[in-house]
Amino acid sequence: MRKIKIALPLVLPEVPDVRDRCVRELMDRLQGRQGIEKVHISDETGQNAPQLCFHYNPEEISMERITTLARQTGASLTEEFGHQLIEVEGIRHARHARYLEQSLQQADGLLQASVAASGIVRLEFDRSRTNEERILSLIRKEGLRVAGTPASAGGVNVGQSKEKKDEVTPQEQERLKEKMEPDSDHTHEHGGIFGRNTELIFSIICGALLAVGFGLSFVEGVPGWASLALYIGAYFFGGLFTAKEAAEEIIKKNFEIDFLMLVAAIGAAILGEWAEGALLLFLFSMGHALEHYAMNKARKSIAALADLAPKTALLKKNGKTEEVGIEKLRLGDVIIVRPNSKISADGVVVKGQSSVNQAPITGESVPVDKEPVDDPEQTYSTESEIKSENRVFAGTINGNNTLEVKVIKEAKDSTLSRLVKLVNEAQTQKSPTQQFTDRFEKYFVPSVLLLVVALNFAFLVLDEPFSASFYRAMAVLVAASPCALAISTPSAVLSGVARAARGGVLIKGGRPLEDLGVLTALAFDKTGTLTEGKPKLTNVIPWGDISENDLLKRAVAVEALSDHPLAKAIVRDGKERLGYMPVPGAEDLEAVLGKGIKATLEGNKAFIGNLELFEELDEIRPSQELIDKVQSLEAEGNTSMLVRENDSYIGLISLMDTPRAAAKATLEELKKMGIRRMIMLTGDNQKVADAVAGEIGLTDAWGSLLPEEKVKAIKELRQKESKVAMVGDGVNDAPAMANSTVGIAMGAAGSDVALETADIALMSDKLENLPFAIGLSRMSRRIIKQNLWVSLGMVALLIPLTISGVATIGPAVLMHEGSTLLVVFNALRLLAYRK
Repeated sequence: MRKIKIALPLVLPEVPDVRDRCVRELMDRLQGRQGIEKVHISDETGQNAPQLCFHYNPEEISMERITTLARQTGASLTEEFGHQLIEVEGIRHARHARYLEQSLQQADGLLQASVAASGIVRLEFDRSRTNEERILSLIRKEGLRVAGTPASAGGVNVGQSKEKKDEVTPQEQERLKEKMEPDSDHTHEHGGIFGRNTELIFSIICGALLAVGFGLSFVEGVPGWASLALYIGAYFFGGLFTAKEAAEEIIKKNFEIDFLMLVAAIGAAILGEWAEGALLLFLFSMGHALEHYAMNKARKSIAALADLAPKTALLKKNGKTEEVGIEKLRLGDVIIVRPNSKISADGVVVKGQSSVNQAPITGESVPVDKEPVDDPEQTYSTESEIKSENRVFAGTINGNNTLEVKVIKEAKDSTLSRLVKLVNEAQTQKSPTQQFTDRFEKYFVPSVLLLVVALNFAFLVLDEPFSASFYRAMAVLVAASPCALAISTPSAVLSGVARAARGGVLIKGGRPLEDLGVLTALAFDKTGTLTEGKPKLTNVIPWGDISENDLLKRAVAVEALSDHPLAKAIVRDGKERLGYMPVPGAEDLEAVLGKGIKATLEGNKAFIGNLELFEELDEIRPSQELIDKVQSLEAEGNTSMLVRENDSYIGLISLMDTPRAAAKATLEELKKMGIRRMIMLTGDNQKVADAVAGEIGLTDAWGSLLPEEKVKAIKELRQKESKVAMVGDGVNDAPAMANSTVGIAMGAAGSDVALETADIALMSDKLENLPFAIGLSRMSRRIIKQNLWVSLGMVALLIPLTISGVATIGPAVLMHEGSTLLVVFNALRLLAYRK
């Protein structure tokens, strides 16, 4: 396993030295994350800035993600290293992608290259040794066509550096346009006179010529040259693309499967087995054409994400409306969204009410009601907490009413644009199974070639002519080619990531996709994950002769003077309960930190607070019965407050961060799926933790935990359970998520930090999407295992059959290509996975 050691100059503004808590937080966010072996501060370089040194496995985590996490903690990193995500045309199959990856990694200045068979290239490089122009030139030398960067909403170049954009030359753009069919996002990398279907049509012609020629060979009176002529025609149509690819590889001194198949077909012709050679080329070309078709279905599922956002927006300016490209929208602009049209930018509603279909981004099946913000003039671009009823996302679909939306993110930074980028990058992150198959092939392919060479000399020890030995060697060559093995895992990962994105779940690569399916324990943050994240008024209990409404009026009147979160909750929920009933006015607020408040209400002294407030206030203490009631409510997880007017206790009110409505049902579903332990980690006291856990059905509840204690808890769980996921909001829980097997963030569509931090991001703020993600992961693992059994099993079966002469080239290539198509179409089943 290749490891890279990189030292990045680190600057933490307003931090006196590297021993500061911010540095420790930064290292906690990185240390323990999958793929990172070690993180430490080193000033050995002698530079002015300390060096953040990390040792990581580039196949499991990218440098770009590491630097993004570092910047989220406030660190400034010099632009010494660059990142590129480039879309290319011309990658023919998974084996070609792996060869390109190896070739690119040998280039000077390139630290890491990852190439996906879907056409996404991820590069990380040292700017002091190379630059973007050289990299693009290098890619073109490999025979690839640079199509730009992965299509992102608005056509934003997500791979570009700050200093310089990676632009496709006008000539390349024109050439790509010529090779594109109208309304198609697929270039004709296997094109010809019939466009992108040329290879498939040529294959069908090859099969027709073969069938006619074979049929004529049984007709008396037809000369032998007629069948031979048809076989030669079949060779041409079936072997054209194979010969083209073989020639391209030979020029690069690389011998791929295309060359080997061509040699086998030529060998069959030399031996006079024209029909068998034509059958080989027909099946191989047909298999290639169908493999490309199948893989393109998965690619298009991802490419469709980029097409969600409209290219233009209706900008409202100086009382007029004009249509502009979304790339021209700036923060603070107001756009008009007409009924039943797509929303062009991330923003907040400033005028109008409507329901919005957010399924394309968050996977929510029910449209979400939207209403204007309270203050349309406020700048919301820096707000981290915007109410869901006020926020809209680019690519979502407006309902039946017109909305006016204030832009809070430019097109290149929209949630959709970042989602597209992260999904494309996920394709380049290899899963553990894919890493295994890559290592296996490194030893398997040379072994097969040695075996084939040895079989050519079998005539020296067996009583047979050289032609028989050569034919057997060609048959083994066809049988042992690991085409199915090479495509088995990438096709499943691509399909799984694409299906998850369509369901509102971002899975960042093959590793989290596989790991999620073997979890035995889930750790949850409480606030905002298992609970609503905001206190709600739960009990209003009058004491004495006062009515419930009168008690609530007094509480609302006094709490309205305070800006404490609990006070706001009492006022909000209290007014909702009271309806149109008038509330008296209070004055002379005096806050007692951590205990309660005092005020004057209609000439009387009013006090609202916890037991500690009244223990210190005076000698007038609440009755034991009232104290018992308070303690009983608090044992159930409530935050309770006594209400006193002058010298009389008139009641108590309580609030609670209530569990999500779907929490209990979701946890029950997870339990049925085989998740053994579900643990809540919270900073709240143990009584509150136990109360919530009992209500929603958790197996464990660990309370009174500091952030660093949550990390320790996750480490302990991993020792006992092996595979543990941490589910949180991706902000306060970042260190704990980093140390879990899989970090899962909820509500990522509304949080940039959550989107970047987690291995898996649930775009909507809905816990019920978790079983879908786990179920999809488990199906992905099953399909990957099935594909491995098929691909390895076919090779294990065919090699002895061809060596013994039981199977000839025809049956060998039929079974070989059949297994390749089987694993690809098996992987495509993931696109149809249902929640």
